[in-house]
Amino acid sequence: MDNWDEIRTAYHVARAGTVSGAAQVLGVHHATVIRHIDALEDQMGVRLFQRHARGYTPTEAGADLLRVAQATDDQFSQLAGRIRGQGDTVTGDLVVTSLASFSHVMTPVLVKFQRAHPDVSVRYLTGSRLFRLEYGEAHVAIRAGSPPDQPDNVVQKFSTENIALFGSKDYIEQSGMPATEEDLKTHRFVSFDQSPTRAPHHVWLKENIPSECVTFTVADDNSMQQAILAGAGLGFMLDRMACCHPELVEVLPSREEWAAPLWLVTHVDLHRTAKVQTFLTFLKAEMAAIS
Repeated sequence: MDNWDEIRTAYHVARAGTVSGAAQVLGVHHATVIRHIDALEDQMGVRLFQRHARGYTPTEAGADLLRVAQATDDQFSQLAGRIRGQGDTVTGDLVVTSLASFSHVMTPVLVKFQRAHPDVSVRYLTGSRLFRLEYGEAHVAIRAGSPPDQPDNVVQKFSTENIALFGSKDYIEQSGMPATEEDLKTHRFVSFDQSPTRAPHHVWLKENIPSECVTFTVADDNSMQQAILAGAGLGFMLDRMACCHPELVEVLPSREEWAAPLWLVTHVDLHRTAKVQTFLTFLKAEMAAIS
């Protein structure tokens, strides 16, 4: 049906009993009200109102229309109330996305947030895929690299993660500790398989280490971590992640040009909702406490 405006007008005419009363409620000219009623009656082929000096009285067909319109209006009012309530409470789904390499930080924070807000159902999505906030795929995204420039996103600086080169103690015992960068060219390395990444530390690896030294390749950050821990070779990891593994040895310390800036990204339509704001405040406080 393509005449919802006319039906809405008829509903208010029936409630008010007059054209002028409906026009006042709808905020339109009385001529618009009359035009809507005439158009609706012509389309339906039946009289909806009896016109008289005191105003408009619904006919039997008009009364049927009024009952349906009343039920529809009530349903929309209830729906609007539920939607407003969702915006004012910390309940329902909370969808957060980040790189898998940051999951060791995010997972405890999300668990702690859910304990404080038990009516929240958490969905934590990781991986290299860019989840589209404008399509509602996530409420909050944590992204690395250059500041995201998608339209209608709210972008805030979150943190700067230092990155260094590590190897396992077992690997160092077997292959020796490189004394200079030149010595690195005799070691095995772990890197991404056919990775198009432009991350500065991967660019450094490509420019300074012969390709034949990269003897173990992986598809994601978690596999990278596991390969380094297992002694497959030297590889880059976040300092924050490496600190959790005493079996790792720092081979090259972090450099400023290797650092990875992280950004908090939300969509403008959801940024000011109570749920998103409460989570952002909680997340920033947790990060400040562990930094």
